[in-house]
Amino acid sequence: MSGHSKWHNIQGRKNAQDAKRGKIFQKISREIFMAAKAGGPDPASNPALRLMLDKARSANMPKDNIKRAIDKAAGGSDEHYDEVVYEGYGPGGVAVLVEALTDNKNRTASSVRVAFTRNGGNMGSAGSVAYMFDRRGYIVLEREKNTQEEDDVLMDIMDLGADDLQTSDEVFEIYTGPKEFTAVRDGLIEKGYDISNAELTMIPQNTTEVPEDKQEQFERMIDQLEDDDDVSEVYTAAE
Repeated sequence: MSGHSKWHNIQGRKNAQDAKRGKIFQKISREIFMAAKAGGPDPASNPALRLMLDKARSANMPKDNIKRAIDKAAGGSDEHYDEVVYEGYGPGGVAVLVEALTDNKNRTASSVRVAFTRNGGNMGSAGSVAYMFDRRGYIVLEREKNTQEEDDVLMDIMDLGADDLQTSDEVFEIYTGPKEFTAVRDGLIEKGYDISNAELTMIPQNTTEVPEDKQEQFERMIDQLEDDDDVSEVYTAAE
């Protein structure tokens, strides 16, 4: 089955993210805090918090950090962050979506704009590129850890409500609708699958190849965006 593959992009950025582990933990703590504050500290009754806890575990975030973020929310902290989405184009005309959690929209908007403009990109207005992306559930099963045959995996995920499967020598990549994501993820765990990555993400409907002479500039722009303390996620249509 066809679809946009994320796995190599994830793997390709892993080493860079390892070097920024402390900053990543800080960002995830903020997301956990906001999820727990909005829906309560019990992940069993708070799906948004459960998603953030999955994200924390995927990043190998220490349990103490997770507990502190939840306890802070449960303790009635008056901290507040706004969810903001920025849209634009990177070098070579590649669509880029930036999600942020910020306590100062002006500061964050300025930082994101600088990252775009200094690296050959430009900010767009609201809705300028969002329509090019779909919110999807994304689950990765590494084949080293999951020895099931492709036909069996396909049958299992379709029974659970998934809508797409991509297979490579390394992984099974499963795509779901946002509403079906939790049921598919939990169902796979119950069936004994070892999940390497599970998240709600933005998938581009089409990808754009970054010109060779723009690749270094494009990577620099993405790095600058991801380095921003307020930026939670950066999604691109880059091939």
